[in-house]
Amino acid sequence: MPVTLPDRPFESFQKINRAKTGFGCVITEKLDGSNGQIVIEDNKIVGVGSRQRWIKPGRETDNYGYAAWVERNEEELVTKLGDGTHFGEWYGNGIQRNYGLAEKRFALFNSGRWSDANVRPACCECVPVLYAGEFTREAVNQVMRDLATEGSRQVPGFMKPEGIIIYLAGPRVLLKETFEHSDGKWKSETPALSIAA
Repeated sequence: MPVTLPDRPFESFQKINRAKTGFGCVITEKLDGSNGQIVIEDNKIVGVGSRQRWIKPGRETDNYGYAAWVERNEEELVTKLGDGTHFGEWYGNGIQRNYGLAEKRFALFNSGRWSDANVRPACCECVPVLYAGEFTREAVNQVMRDLATEGSRQVPGFMKPEGIIIYLAGPRVLLKETFEHSDGKWKSETPALSIAA
């Protein structure tokens, strides 16, 4: 059989980083809300999504009022965010931990781009950077200890933060560490099976 070029997109194998290379990382606070995204193309919003689906304003079609919030803030979001897909956490009143807030807020994930309040839309926040430097287990442990002792940096005074997100810049990998369900929610909720000898 002669080999021909297939009519499908090519999927390449990822580049493998060297294990002896130290990885820089950025650790941010993990917020306990609901994932949100805004897709902007040609200076207009073409999609609003939660973690798993596209959403729009409406009782049955929105996600805690996130799409309605995007619609209300459209002009500022388009002007300041620009074209691209922008991910963040929709959190606050009525969502997961609530954080003791009377309102809902949107915090962008890309701290490298949106940490400066003068650059991002005024209607948005950015997740706080808790550590930036070489990735080590001790750095992760120290950040978790500080968060447990000092409480949320996103909402000062809230003493039950969820955990952290670790971004490894070299391999471009995201990892998380949480105070509750550290092995994963479903794994820690599953009773251990006993095997009779």
